[in-house]
Amino acid sequence: MRLRPIFCTFAVRTDNGGTPPSPSNDKINGHNMTKLLLVRHGETVDNKAQILQGQEQGELNETGRQQAREVRDRLKDEKIDAFVSSDLKRAIDTCRIIAEPHGNPEIDTTPLLRERDWGSFTNKFIPDLKDKPWPDDIESLEHLQSRAINFLTYLRTTYPDKTVLAVGHGIINKAIQSIYYHQPMNKLQKMGNAEVRVLLL
Repeated sequence: MRLRPIFCTFAVRTDNGGTPPSPSNDKINGHNMTKLLLVRHGETVDNKAQILQGQEQGELNETGRQQAREVRDRLKDEKIDAFVSSDLKRAIDTCRIIAEPHGNPEIDTTPLLRERDWGSFTNKFIPDLKDKPWPDDIESLEHLQSRAINFLTYLRTTYPDKTVLAVGHGIINKAIQSIYYHQPMNKLQKMGNAEVRVLLL
């Protein structure tokens, strides 16, 4: 079943090879928009080791902390009204680093932004999983996209006309963009560690 958003249809698309809209563009047709700065967490020990983390907490390595610091420095002068994160440690730690120049504000954590639950594949070496049948306990795409819809709806209702930086994970961030752009997930490029994309809701 194809899932469709239950919130306002999003008007902003990218027509320039995937470059996100400018962060300074916060109005569409004269209407204020909730601006989402969507971030993937920094590199973790398990990312480097090619271990499938899923909903494990994860630990940033030094590369991941440096990636978060680089995002922090790029966005230090950006007006950000709220910081939201997955409730998994690797995302929270990334968000805390980025939020430092903004007075270390309280971070709103939510399980809606958790990575996909990989079930029995969790903690496995990714190259070993090639061509293996998927177990029944992996989170379905329908459930993943439902979480994405609920997250975007939550942002629109909780932070209207605000700029929100949210730190999630590779697959859930792809699901969020799938809903936003009305595109299948396999047509969207996965975000790199600590990459930032801008969505106007």
